[in-house]
Amino acid sequence: MTRIDFYANVESRERTACTIAAKALERGVRLLVLTTDEAQSDRLDRLMWTFAQLSFLPHVRAAHPLAAQTPVIVDHAFDPLPHDEVLLNLTDATPPLFSRFERLVEIVSLDPDDRQRARGRWRFYSERGYPLASHDLAKPERGGAAAVRPVAG
Repeated sequence: MTRIDFYANVESRERTACTIAAKALERGVRLLVLTTDEAQSDRLDRLMWTFAQLSFLPHVRAAHPLAAQTPVIVDHAFDPLPHDEVLLNLTDATPPLFSRFERLVEIVSLDPDDRQRARGRWRFYSERGYPLASHDLAKPERGGAAAVRPVAG
């Protein structure tokens, strides 16, 4: 059954997605980042090229010829589905096919509307019996964004 982690109280969902992608790469875990649309996919693509000073986060779109060999996929559609390890949802809705993944990561910003939509997704998953965990990245003992650990086995 898909394990679901909510990471809450983040300033930037896209920058947190990059942090999670970097940690996934460190651990050899494949990550699919589901964006809302082409514009967000493009923004995240640019951010992944500049996120780290001395490197970039290798990534492609789902339909790219190298998708099967690339550890991070960034797209607003995942057809074809290149893998089923970790899905990071940047949309406001429950992602289709999420239950095919081993893990699902939800990122929740400080925005009240975003928080409300995330509560709806939490309820959806909870009512269906999925194992849920919540991580407040604003708490000092969590270490902020550096404490993000959604991709470890």
